[in-house]
Amino acid sequence: MTRSQLYPLPDYFDRYINLADDVPVLTSLKISLKELETAPVDNWTALGDRVYAPGKWTVKDLLQHIVDTERVFCYRALSFARGEREVKPFDEDLYAGSARADRRSLADILEEAVLVRRASLALFRSFTDDMLAKTGKGFKGDYSVHAIGFILAGHQRWHFKVIEDRYFPLLKEK
Repeated sequence: MTRSQLYPLPDYFDRYINLADDVPVLTSLKISLKELETAPVDNWTALGDRVYAPGKWTVKDLLQHIVDTERVFCYRALSFARGEREVKPFDEDLYAGSARADRRSLADILEEAVLVRRASLALFRSFTDDMLAKTGKGFKGDYSVHAIGFILAGHQRWHFKVIEDRYFPLLKEK
């Protein structure tokens, strides 16, 4: 099943799903892995701890958020695939504040992101078509295991676009 074949799209998460390529879920996750592996690390490093507005996360915080979210959603995918119908929501701001990304290098967080994505690929490869079709209730309603794979790929792209649009202009400032 490709992204465009998902129906209905889950509320809220459609913004991420629609950013994923219209290909099978494993292909979408492989493409997003390549995007992680070829990320503009020099620009991200040059940004340091700058933020585009008070109270916003740094690039390291955003990358840690991508990692944390992927782990949470893979747990949800596994739970739904195994028959659990409801999972607890997570507080992304609490996680971000507790993660202490500021004490880690960008390279370390990026390495973790790549490893987590590879583990996610292995998890999704293990799912049968029946497992991918299973749904559960999470944040903002029901969604399928299949949808979660596209959420992961699109969520990463969403934040990479935020970095490009809102953080990269800071590199031009003196």
